[in-house]
Amino acid sequence: MLAKTIAVQKIFAPEHGFRGTADAGEVIKDGKDTKTGLQIVSLYGNNKKPKPDQLAGIDILVFDLQDVGARFYTYISSLHYVMEACAENNIQLIVLDRPNPNGGIVDGPLLEKEHHSFVGMHEIPLLHGMTIGEYAKMINGENWLNASTNSAGHVQCKLTVIPCTNYKRTMPYDLPVKPSPNLPNAQAINLYASLCLFEGTNVSVGRGTEKQFQIYGSPYLSKSEFSFTPKPNEGAKDPLYNGKLCYGEDLTKINKVTQLELKWLLKAYNETADKSKFFNAFFTKLAGTKKLQAQIEKGVSEIEIRASWQKDLEQFKEMRKRYLIYE
Repeated sequence: MLAKTIAVQKIFAPEHGFRGTADAGEVIKDGKDTKTGLQIVSLYGNNKKPKPDQLAGIDILVFDLQDVGARFYTYISSLHYVMEACAENNIQLIVLDRPNPNGGIVDGPLLEKEHHSFVGMHEIPLLHGMTIGEYAKMINGENWLNASTNSAGHVQCKLTVIPCTNYKRTMPYDLPVKPSPNLPNAQAINLYASLCLFEGTNVSVGRGTEKQFQIYGSPYLSKSEFSFTPKPNEGAKDPLYNGKLCYGEDLTKINKVTQLELKWLLKAYNETADKSKFFNAFFTKLAGTKKLQAQIEKGVSEIEIRASWQKDLEQFKEMRKRYLIYE
């Protein structure tokens, strides 16, 4: 954009920072980009939504982020707040669409509104099967944007989606650049939704190794042939079980998954001796419901758990049809 002499005013940076190197949950500070000298405004931490003074002098805001199709991947939450701010301040938003590497998968429990958080903004399944451009259309179309003034109710964003050319939803797509520090390759991106539920437990997903979201384990699982020891690295300055030996399972070579897989979560829970220490409070936020933890604790089978989502998934798929751009 700078090379085309477009008057870029500033950059808004989401979780992981503008250059995508910050840890998950790390505080992103405002500052200047070292390469371009442009002002960077953080949209993570206490300032998730652009403020009116931060938008002053801007005619058009361009949203260009690579999503991975999972409800708790926070770029779609940032999209919501950016759309809301643009609507309130009468600024046009252009979303540059990108393929969803998990675009063919719609699966998992629907978020219940009482469990709304930054890792789950909307009542959608864990895997939504949409591009970020389609998702933006859904946010607008379902009136999910709330005006900051109580009297105005819902607001609409002046939205333009620039679609991908020659894209079909189920085509394989390898990301040319990793979307965040702990999703280094296609295998991690494919397994992310299934393994991220472990972040609400006492099991590591390989942060602090070179196989993030492709392995899982903990010091409390049964001794096995596979083990790993997390150590600080890019994207994990203080990983879970730093310097401790973890036993678990290596999923780097398994075939691509085409649904939300629960088998590893169930296996780890069943292998953990002290089950009272398995889940933490974050699990319900990630799952979007208290039901999943309750089902696992009661010993409900994977088949029965999956069956309990189906009615909600069918209703979501019907609603989703209105916003799809691609075959």
